[in-house]
Amino acid sequence: MWASPRNVSSAMMYAWAQRLDTTVWDEPMYGNYLEVTGIDHPLASHILEAVPKDAAEIIDRMLHTEWPTPIAFYKNMAHHLVGIDIEIVNHMDNFLLTRDPADMLPSLAKGLGRTPSMQDAGYDLQIAIVDRIVDSGRTPIVVDSRSVLEDPERTLIALCESLDVAFDPAMMTWPSGPKPYDGVWGQHWYTRLHSSSGFEPYVPRHKPLPEPLEELHEACTPLYQRLMKFAI
Repeated sequence: MWASPRNVSSAMMYAWAQRLDTTVWDEPMYGNYLEVTGIDHPLASHILEAVPKDAAEIIDRMLHTEWPTPIAFYKNMAHHLVGIDIEIVNHMDNFLLTRDPADMLPSLAKGLGRTPSMQDAGYDLQIAIVDRIVDSGRTPIVVDSRSVLEDPERTLIALCESLDVAFDPAMMTWPSGPKPYDGVWGQHWYTRLHSSSGFEPYVPRHKPLPEPLEELHEACTPLYQRLMKFAI
């Protein structure tokens, strides 16, 4: 999964983790992203101490680890694909999880504690991943987070079918609280998720977009619209 941030991506990881045939890995590229960019992120020093940072090591672990289950689910943030060859996309079954930037950007700004940039939002890299999939002769699979929240079972069934994986009803719920497979960043980003036991209903945003986000929203919107052409 290649997700944009603030986008039920961790809930999607929790859903896949409930399958007995699946092992999940939370944001394997995060350490490399922080190391390469030097970007300001919450808990950055703790993350860099806890996770692999070398791109070659990360790629090797993703592609060659002998997992104890038939399926390995990697929760990747698309904007973390920096300093790592995008060719890795050719070696995996991929789907993209995206969200309307009008909903996503205010949430991202709040989480970061600053005005985000395209480097933070990742829509440009989601498009690069889609283009790579198309160039390889495959059809991109895009999931919009709103469809997940409005009808999680239908969306998960459609996603599993697109990935040629049997749907498992266990994906619909999970135990509340922190998980052993959470990244160390979960203490900052997953607080609300830890009180959940399933996908929460979609709640429309009625507040106007803050002025500092208007320019980025204008840049992100056409990219989001391109992604939605492949939405299941």
